[in-house]
Amino acid sequence: MWPWHDFGGRFSAFKLGVFLVLFVPGALLVADFVMGNIGARPANAAVRETGQWMIRLLFVSLAVTPFREALNWPRLLEIRRMIGVAAFAYGFAHLSLYATQEMWNLAKVVNEIVLRIYLTIGFVGLVGLAALAATSTDAMVRRMGSKWQKLHWSIYVIAVLAAVHFFLQSKANVGEPIMMMGFYIWLMGYRFLRRGRRRPGALALTGLGLGAVAVTAGGEALYYFLKLGVSPLMVLAANLSPGAGFRPAWGVLIGAGLVLVALAVRARRTRSNAPA
Repeated sequence: MWPWHDFGGRFSAFKLGVFLVLFVPGALLVADFVMGNIGARPANAAVRETGQWMIRLLFVSLAVTPFREALNWPRLLEIRRMIGVAAFAYGFAHLSLYATQEMWNLAKVVNEIVLRIYLTIGFVGLVGLAALAATSTDAMVRRMGSKWQKLHWSIYVIAVLAAVHFFLQSKANVGEPIMMMGFYIWLMGYRFLRRGRRRPGALALTGLGLGAVAVTAGGEALYYFLKLGVSPLMVLAANLSPGAGFRPAWGVLIGAGLVLVALAVRARRTRSNAPA
């Protein structure tokens, strides 16, 4: 079955649109490289960009379930595996570009992966993601049966490894890795709330969102205190100051808020469709 076919084997404009959008970051990266707009160290920039898009798409794939349930839109499930496979593709490009940067000296690449803990963590996560991508076809789902679901639960461990790798390899700017960790806390909290297949309500989601925002802001403050000795109160206060730049907690707040908006849209749609 082609990526732009739905579960029934029919052409899906929705899936085709998502499929094409997944190529956009890579296409823009290639265009920047060709036009020389990628910076003084293009190889480093390409390695960094592909790795970041791997992690972003990985987290987007995890966010499909909350949005699908909030909107009561089952079709979103059709694109989850596609996004996950795209995350692996960007991760594979990330590793390949790193090897290219090292002139394909595989002995050196392996040595670096073994000796540098953040590379070890990232490589283990990529291997896990490769296993999920390889078993993402309908044929593999049928062949593996109940084992398929157990294997794909490892995505939550892989997401942790990806976020930790992102954080450890970041130097001056750790804002996005901290934000990713905040998203992970929210995603895991959501899955805890929906145990037993119950969909969390607006009140539970509001509490979860505020909790994830608070943990994210606190994590950022703790990092700068331990790393640079900056007062935690000063970092926490930056979350209330637009002039301090975009804070990781703001990203988590926006993400959690979008799910609440989706829930409100579903509720309004349900009321409008109800018989008078």
